[in-house]
Amino acid sequence: MTDNKHRWMSPDFLSELFSNPLDPGYADAAARRAKEGPPTGWRQGARRTTAVLVAGLIGVLFAVAYRQTVEDEPRRSQARADLVSQIKQRQETTDSLRAQADRLRDEVARERDAALGADQAAQRRDTEAATGLRRVSGDGLVVRLADSPDVDEGGDANDLGRIFDRDLQLVTNALWASGAEAIAINDQRLTATSTIRKAGGAILVDFRPVTSPYEIRAIGDSDLEDKFRDTTAAALMRKVADAEHIGFDTRRADDLNLPAATEPQLNYATRPTPASATPTPSGTSSKPSGGG
Repeated sequence: MTDNKHRWMSPDFLSELFSNPLDPGYADAAARRAKEGPPTGWRQGARRTTAVLVAGLIGVLFAVAYRQTVEDEPRRSQARADLVSQIKQRQETTDSLRAQADRLRDEVARERDAALGADQAAQRRDTEAATGLRRVSGDGLVVRLADSPDVDEGGDANDLGRIFDRDLQLVTNALWASGAEAIAINDQRLTATSTIRKAGGAILVDFRPVTSPYEIRAIGDSDLEDKFRDTTAAALMRKVADAEHIGFDTRRADDLNLPAATEPQLNYATRPTPASATPTPSGTSSKPSGGG
């Protein structure tokens, strides 16, 4: 009985919240202000002084932050320019070393062909050309992809007006399926182990960055262009070009020259060594014991 009475007399907090949403402290302050009137004398001056001091302090903070930003901008710009210069220098060094490696590779190939017989040398040259490890030339098709002119270089990397790594993958796979015998993207020769992937805002072909415009050169038969135009990949790229204003065009080209790819580092699987039989413990015999 006592418990039921206690529950009946307990306040309904939800009803109280909706009937009196204003905190009692605000109501008391409003009543006191209505009774005493607005602050006057030193209290009014103190409030004005406090407001002026707070506004002045905020202004000083903004001024200091702006000045610090302006002073740091030349250093940031210089650091950015130094990084760009270093990247270009490293790229030039890499290109020079790559050209030197290509010359040495050609010398090794000539010496090797001279040591081999004519038939073996011809067979090796055909194999290297098919696998992408030898320079090749011939007629073929050039597919050009480029970012939309409306794309900001420092903008969103996921902008649909950009060329993505999957676009290059789609086009190159369609060229292989159309009968291409050799393909290069911006002079990066593709092989069976080549990768086309995105790293940050850059596209890497075999871990080497390529930039827009992307020129995909493919060597193949005279009907390569017609076969490629009939592929689903070409139809999709034409649709994206119309919608997002990216660059996409194809042209027939004669006497294309594709460089050799870097020789890949292959890993080979080996069969594990079979486990040896468990040795018999010392002092025991593997023969069954016989009766006396």
